[in-house]
Order: sequence, then structure tokens, then C-alpha cells
Amino acid sequence: MQQPSPLDLALLRQAIALSADSRASGRHPFAALVADENGTIIAQAGNNSMPPQGDPTQHAELAAAALAARALPPEQLLRCTLYTSAEPCCMCAGAIYWCNIGRVVYGLSEHQLLELTGAHPENPTLSLPCRHVFATGQRPVEVLGPLLEGEAAEPHRGFWDSSGS
Repeated sequence: MQQPSPLDLALLRQAIALSADSRASGRHPFAALVADENGTIIAQAGNNSMPPQGDPTQHAELAAAALAARALPPEQLLRCTLYTSAEPCCMCAGAIYWCNIGRVVYGLSEHQLLELTGAHPENPTLSLPCRHVFATGQRPVEVLGPLLEGEAAEPHRGFWDSSGS
């Protein structure tokens, strides 16, 4: 696996901080941002899939990818990176692919997330690594992760217990 740059780690930490903000605002603790090759943030989003007013398709990665796709043409998105606090699910990986984003850097692995969420009904994880989803495409998507898993797990600690958020 390629090593993350200092810029990668700084932007991933920013996504993790956004996930804590998402939790503080009463949402699931996930967040993502899209940055160009110079580290300029093009789009960012927290998770908005939490009931009752949320939309289960509005994961942070999908929302950030969609915002970036409205801001930049596909040839520029190919040089962008999506930074996310947790590994993109298969739905989000598909959105990242279709938006033409060329790279993903993530914190918490889907496996580690499952250990934190357990069988919580608001986060039924799928055991399908984003690398596998991207590998089925016609163009490559570079993936770095999991990285900084301990830091990425912090906003989730205590959120998924039976006592709720």
C-alpha cells in the first residue's frame, strides 16, 4: 500500500473532526470531504441518513461526491481525493466511481466499524470492502486505508450503545 502524505493525514483528520461535528449536531458520526491534488477542499458533508427526517441514501461520502461533481468536471475530479472518516460502503463506493473521483483515503475500516456498531439497526454494515467494488470498474480508483483508526473510532465511542446518542 502506498504511504499517506502529510497532506493526506491532515485532510483525513479534518474529515474525522467533521464526523465529531456530525455527532454533536445529532447525526450519525460520519463525514467526508473532497479535495483537489493541492489540498483545496471542493466539497464536504456530514451524514444525513439518521431517522426520522434523514434520508438513508445520504451518507457523507455520497453527499460530498455529489457536491464535488456539481463543482468540477469529470477530468478534474479524476485528480481529486475523497477523504472519509470511515470506509465507504458499496453504495458510496459506487457514487465515488460514477462521479469520477480518482482516489479515496479513509479512516475506520468497515470491519472495525462493525465492532463499534454491533447489530445497531441504524447501521447495518455490509461486508464488502470498497476496494472490491472499485476493482469491478473499468477505471482504477486508488484506495489508502484504513488509517488513523483509533482517531476515527473516537466519535463512534458510546454512540451506538443501547442508550443511543
